Amino acid sequence: MEHRLPWTGPDWHSECMEPSPAAGGAPRVLVSAHRGGAGGDPNLENTRPALERAVTLGVEYVEFDVHRCADGALVLFHDDWLWVDGTRHWLREVPVEALTAQSEHYLRYEEALGILAGRARAHLDLKFTSPGGTAEVAAVRRAVEVLGAENLVVTTLDDRSVRAVRTWADQEGLALLVGLSLGRGVRGLPWRVQARVRISELRPRLRYRASRANVVVANHALARLGVAALARRWGLPLLVWTVDTERSLAYWLRPGRAWMVTTNRPELALAVRERRTRALRGARARSGRRRGPGAPGSGVPGSGSMRA
Repeated sequence: MEHRLPWTGPDWHSECMEPSPAAGGAPRVLVSAHRGGAGGDPNLENTRPALERAVTLGVEYVEFDVHRCADGALVLFHDDWLWVDGTRHWLREVPVEALTAQSEHYLRYEEALGILAGRARAHLDLKFTSPGGTAEVAAVRRAVEVLGAENLVVTTLDDRSVRAVRTWADQEGLALLVGLSLGRGVRGLPWRVQARVRISELRPRLRYRASRANVVVANHALARLGVAALARRWGLPLLVWTVDTERSLAYWLRPGRAWMVTTNRPELALAVRERRTRALRGARARSGRRRGPGAPGSGVPGSGSMRA
């Protein structure tokens, strides 16, 4: 039998599991706007207009991808490579000017933090690695300085990056949420490598223990295949990505089913959550009327739920 994991560090429970009265005390599922809230428009991904739009919508978190250029500059960009003059280059091998020359919409990391400061929480998806995780720690340290650790969740596919950030957070005494993402792309890899990756994602206990991640982050398909059950068994918050269909949103936004969902359709997610909240509130009101004012559980004087 598996128990709650011993490496989670400072208590995250009060931050992640705020109960929803309309759901009978079950935690409300939070919404993170994927790639800055671009809404599926690749030209808006990780841009200022997307971030501003996400903030206006009222999502709890805004997710954006952070890459590190050859000159050490941090930028918002999803892919690992960039086309420059008809040639494909790894983003880590080009200076930031090569990126910003492609479009005026591309944001530097510092600009993105400034947009969200005091307005929304940030979901940083780190797309780069460095020896010993020093660059990842520096990026997270700056986000904590601008936003506060309580307004931040950090995710990455790299186990060592997770451990480096978690170790730093513990040394600083920060209750920082840091998640190891499960569900990396395996297309083009040898089938043996693909199989090894997927097995490590479906049975990730050793990876989570080694990385010391305190958030379980999973593609929605992997989450349904058992990762969600593992998160509940371990007592860790579950972040599910990327949930876009109305049916899937209705499933994952059920109170208590996950801690947060990341979606390309934040407007739809908020609407689905609000409909579910209203439906639960109505169901509880009808149930209370059927029980009557003196019935057990009605919560009024004379009911069985009141104690002297």
